[in-house]
Amino acid sequence: MKNQHYFNPVLDGDAGALKRALYKSMGFTDSALRKPIIAIANSYTNATPGHFNLNSLAEQAARGIEAAGGAAMSFGVIAPCDGIAEGHEGMRYILPSRDLIASSIECMVRAHRFDGMVLLGSCDKIVPGMLMAAARLDIPAVFVNGGPMYPASYKGKHYDGNIITEAQGWKQRGEIDEKEFREIEDLAEPGCGSCAMLGTANTMCCLAEAMGMALPGTALIPAVHASRMRAARDAGEVVMNLVRAGITARKIITRESLKNAIAVLLGMGGSTNGILHLQAVWYEAGLGQLPLRAFDEASRATPQVASVYPASPHDVVDFYEAGGVPAVMKELFPLLDTNALTVTGKTLAENLEAFSVSLRRDVIKPLAEPFSREGGVAVLTGNLAPLGAVVKPAAVPAEMMSFSGRARVFHSEQESIQAILNAQVKPHSVVVLRYEGPKGGPGMPEMYRPMKVLEGMGLSSSCALVTDGRFSGSNRGCFVGHISPEAYEGGELALVEDGDTITIDIPGRVIRLEVPDAELRERRKRWTRPEKPVSPGYLETYRRTSKSAAEGAVVN
Repeated sequence: MKNQHYFNPVLDGDAGALKRALYKSMGFTDSALRKPIIAIANSYTNATPGHFNLNSLAEQAARGIEAAGGAAMSFGVIAPCDGIAEGHEGMRYILPSRDLIASSIECMVRAHRFDGMVLLGSCDKIVPGMLMAAARLDIPAVFVNGGPMYPASYKGKHYDGNIITEAQGWKQRGEIDEKEFREIEDLAEPGCGSCAMLGTANTMCCLAEAMGMALPGTALIPAVHASRMRAARDAGEVVMNLVRAGITARKIITRESLKNAIAVLLGMGGSTNGILHLQAVWYEAGLGQLPLRAFDEASRATPQVASVYPASPHDVVDFYEAGGVPAVMKELFPLLDTNALTVTGKTLAENLEAFSVSLRRDVIKPLAEPFSREGGVAVLTGNLAPLGAVVKPAAVPAEMMSFSGRARVFHSEQESIQAILNAQVKPHSVVVLRYEGPKGGPGMPEMYRPMKVLEGMGLSSSCALVTDGRFSGSNRGCFVGHISPEAYEGGELALVEDGDTITIDIPGRVIRLEVPDAELRERRKRWTRPEKPVSPGYLETYRRTSKSAAEGAVVN
């Protein structure tokens, strides 16, 4: 009998017989194999709460694919949790995992020559890794996230899971006892989903929607809502539309759509990590390098119209109920390229017609009356960071927007935490954490705990923290990260000594070490690069191949 046509070319003809046989060994029929073969890249794990519900979404996505005339095939993707990795060597693997995720998806998709894919992820580095893979592979693709977690409730106030770290400070000061501390532990994370604040996870899910890679209005649907399941099924149907229309990822991930994502990052005051990740997606889309100055230029022109925890008391469920990403984009509409194509096959402008402006003006304000006239994320430069550094004005107390203090220099996160908890860091200090960049860390770990401990010890309104490492999207206070060049590569951060004055001028976009150039030249003559022991394996590779934080810390 003459072979019938198979949509996927690697399954066609006699040359495709072995491949068809291998798929048939798992129950696929000829009828199914003649259809477009759609991958579901599923980062389910019961080790990461943001991904705990993804098997249910994968099932719905498969139903959508099959209802629309495709054959669904699923494969797994790693999904390490920042919260579980923080505070030990595991955090050094978190940012490097982003590029590993992108490459693993690339390997699987190119090996099997899938016709399209649905990407299922939720958390900090998994989302950008998947978007990087989509941009690199340039096949029809739709992203679906698992949804945010509901917040914890403690003494009539909502919190995310970071209440635990703050509670450590409360306990240290005698404000709560061991019993209450354990009660907080039990209520801090009330269910599955990505953490209940505008940290990196929810920021990146919002940016996936803003750049057109996720269905409109879906980024912030809570993990436990039935509409989250429907969004996954819809995505399965939509990817089939993209396959038939020949709309691949790079037709959606463009300069214009990524600039829209930058505007949304700034307009909602998202995580500073969003800068690194948008730089990486830009690079993978074949657009070259996206310099930090582009974010600073956009920040000066983009008002902050949304305010969400940690920048305000409003959590991401409040943000969802206020209208989420579409409501933010409705306010930013004059600043966006609304002709950008999206996964719906429609333009951004056409998608936004279905949404109204926010009725929660405590969460999302009109463009004419924003929370701030400039964006919620900014870039500083100066002699301490000639290539740039990143700060989140949306989370900085007003009295700390311009700050000078004496440096307290630490070479490890744990050393700084102990000093803060032991009251060895005084008000008006600048905590300096160095050798924590992409190469020096290696892995550019988050300096999450020192900032949270400063907060717990009542120092977050009188002390700043600067580092060549990163920060969690949940941090608030005066913190400056991504200092480039990093100390490991001989950046000026390596030359700071205890007692030096550091000036942080966020309105002026300046970070400056108040030490004469001649003195810095003398210090440089004495400087030697410290080498941290690194476990054999991937971190060694990442140290050798990663680029500067000013270029997105991508592997190249």
